[in-house]
Amino acid sequence: MKRPGITGKLFFAVLATATLVAVAVSAAAQWSFQRGFIGYLNAQAVLRMEAVMPRLAAAYAEHGSWDFLRHRPDSWFGLVGIGPAHPPVPPEPPDSPPAVRPSGPMADMIASDLLGAGRRLSLLDGERQRVVGFPFIMANSQQREIVIDGRSVGWLAMAPIETVTDAAALTFFDRQLAAGAAAVAGALLLAAAIAWWVARVLLAPVRSVAEATHRLAAGAYDTRVALRGQDEVAQLAQDFNQLALTLERNERMRRDFMAEVSHELRTPLAVLRGELEALEDGVHAPTPELLGRLQQQVATLAQLVGDLHELALADVGALSYRRQHLDLVPLVRGELDGLHAAAAERGLQLQALLPATPVTVSGDEGRLRQLLLNLLGNSLRYTDAGGTLRVELAQAETEVVLDVQDSAPAVPDELLPRLFERFFRVDASRARATGGSGLGLAIVRSIAEAHGGRVEARHSPLGGLWLRLVLPRLRRVGEGPAT
Repeated sequence: MKRPGITGKLFFAVLATATLVAVAVSAAAQWSFQRGFIGYLNAQAVLRMEAVMPRLAAAYAEHGSWDFLRHRPDSWFGLVGIGPAHPPVPPEPPDSPPAVRPSGPMADMIASDLLGAGRRLSLLDGERQRVVGFPFIMANSQQREIVIDGRSVGWLAMAPIETVTDAAALTFFDRQLAAGAAAVAGALLLAAAIAWWVARVLLAPVRSVAEATHRLAAGAYDTRVALRGQDEVAQLAQDFNQLALTLERNERMRRDFMAEVSHELRTPLAVLRGELEALEDGVHAPTPELLGRLQQQVATLAQLVGDLHELALADVGALSYRRQHLDLVPLVRGELDGLHAAAAERGLQLQALLPATPVTVSGDEGRLRQLLLNLLGNSLRYTDAGGTLRVELAQAETEVVLDVQDSAPAVPDELLPRLFERFFRVDASRARATGGSGLGLAIVRSIAEAHGGRVEARHSPLGGLWLRLVLPRLRRVGEGPAT
């Protein structure tokens, strides 16, 4: 059996909650109405009792005692208004307030004594002994004193209603119950409609994201979700789109990487194969020049394989670093000295601005030499002949900054962030023909990040590229602020 999805679960959750609330409210309303209805009936009975008081007082004044009512229920019922014959009611005193009488659909029921208000009346004499009427005097009975000429001559008691048993009252009560049940049914239908709307409409974006996730998991990295509104679901859709974009970009980079690797490996291998076949066929003689070219292709392959291996180790965090306190000034000066011959060969002017005081960092000397070689070699290789290469080393309070600037050609703005991608080259000005595998700056970034630093690319005032390396500065104990 298929388990219900989030739509069904939400529908039943909202419907169940609304049902419980509606039933609880209806039960509370019925309980409150029942208690209120009985209270209303008792209040009407008290009004009936107040209306009987003047008759009883007039009858006592006429007969002088209650003996005319003892053992004469017909006279009692007639006096309190149950039977058709009872003495006329004397007019009320002019200063007495008007009697409050019921009105509306309940008036006829009360007036006709269907609830037995008259039969629940009891007459007591001055000593509170029962004379006639209802045989039981309950503790919660309503009692009114009958006073004539300032003398208490008796008491009128009314037994309260505990439950509704009268047919007319039960009919009225049943109608109220039916109305309450109808209200509960209407509330449940409304709750069902709202639950369906919530489950279908509000969860539609969630279902859309779920379906898109399935397509993304199947490899459709171009999947996107339409954004609607600005709530949490819209934020979820936006995050999904960003995830899909990242996966699509990573997949494209992976394919480009594989294509670049295969091309970079195939080119020197093709040269080696061709030269070796020529040697085997006797086309070429094994001259020192030919052996030098073969050795150069082998070195290119070894460099490429070494760079790939190093990047792979860096990706998994397995690249080893042996940290020590290093002064970058002699390290940078040594690498620049090694580039003077290559710079002179290309007609490049090499400028170095190095501080006279030590610039100390914590790092691996071999890795930092590799970083400097790749960083300086990149600028030397891709700067037009007759240009300028400027290297400046400085230190701040907490950082060491190495700036490498070169002259034309420049790099377009949109390509600056991609310079540190593997195998990336600027096709127009920094093409494959100038040499390099496209992994140098990627290795620079990996080594910089491993040392807790960063590397940035921007436009150089000299007209070319400005590469900035930032590393944490190691301050010696007792050293003052940097100047």
